[in-house]
Order: sequence, then C-alpha cells, then structure tokens
Amino acid sequence: MKLLYQTHSPYARKALVFAHEAGLADRVEVIHHETSPTQRNAEVFAQNPLGKVPVLLRPSRDALFDSDVICAFLDTLASRSLFPVDPERRWAALRMQALAQGLADSGIALRWETARRPEPLRYEPLAQGYALKLTSAYDWLEASDEFEAPLHVGHIALATVLDWLEFRELPGFRDGRPRLTTWFDAFAARPSMRATPLAGDTHD
Repeated sequence: MKLLYQTHSPYARKALVFAHEAGLADRVEVIHHETSPTQRNAEVFAQNPLGKVPVLLRPSRDALFDSDVICAFLDTLASRSLFPVDPERRWAALRMQALAQGLADSGIALRWETARRPEPLRYEPLAQGYALKLTSAYDWLEASDEFEAPLHVGHIALATVLDWLEFRELPGFRDGRPRLTTWFDAFAARPSMRATPLAGDTHD
C-alpha cells in the first residue's frame, strides 16, 4: 500500500500514526505530496477529487481518502482493533475522534485568519470565534474520562492534532489543564509519534 502524505498535515499524520499503532507501518510506503487550497497537485487530485491528503492507494483496489476512512480500513488488517467493541466505549472513541477533527479544522481556519490570508482580508471576530472553539474543546477534554481507557482511535486523533496545534503555535492547551497535558506528553513519547515528526510549511 502507498500513503499519499504531507509532513505538516494533522490528518495525514493521524493515518500514519494509526498504521504504526496497528502494526502495519511496514506495509505502507509513505509518499510526500504538497497540497494547498490554492495549489493544484495533479497526482493527488487524480486519486481524490478534493485534492487532499491522506490518500491510501491499495493494489488492484480503489483508493481510499479521508483519515477516518483510512484508519477504519487499516483496522480491518490489524491483529488487534483500535475501535472498541463495546457500544458505549466505541461511541466515546468516535466522539473523541470527531472532536480532534474539529480541532484540526478550527486550527486551520484560525491560521487563515491570523497568518495565511493577506492581512487586509483577515477578520478578527472570526479568528476569535475559532480560537474559542479550541479553548472550549481543551476544557472539555480536561474533564474527560477517556484518558484512562485502553488505546483507541480517538486517542491517536487527539494526540496528533494537539501536537500539530503546538507545532503551528496556535492557542495552547497546557495552561490550567494538567490532566490533558500529562496525557499528551506521555502519548507524544510513543514510538509511533517519534517516528512521524511534523515538519515543513504550507505552500500557497
């Protein structure tokens, strides 16, 4: 299998960390591709009509795109599932994955309003709204009981996006949130995270 990847994408990294945690990293060839809403990458568009990574290319089968879909597929190949079987535990894991996706979406949108969009076109109230989404999610996570649960897909999604938010120097999660900070620091030391460091910048 081949994973179309980007070293500074929180979504792509989530899929790759999942592959490591599922024991499948040696079956995935990582191919870096630069993508941006303003720059068309023809090779990526040929596999994903949205022009985004990650994309998983499977021999003799259709390509899969979106990190959630790729993680779900890789889970079917793993010797142990990272999606809880118990219904309530499963919904909690998927909820955490959805929250992590929202953090990534809000962080990217906040970067547009504070760094990427030409300064005269930035809208401060919108930036403040996206920042509030981040801090509100951090507070919710601090009170979560999911940090004590066995490793699941939600943990992977959350750890990779928190690392990306720090990488991009967006509003932080550490101040006043000791449980979230302790959990993240422990997860960031895992081999799967250390093998997939973030690097580079978006080219618009």
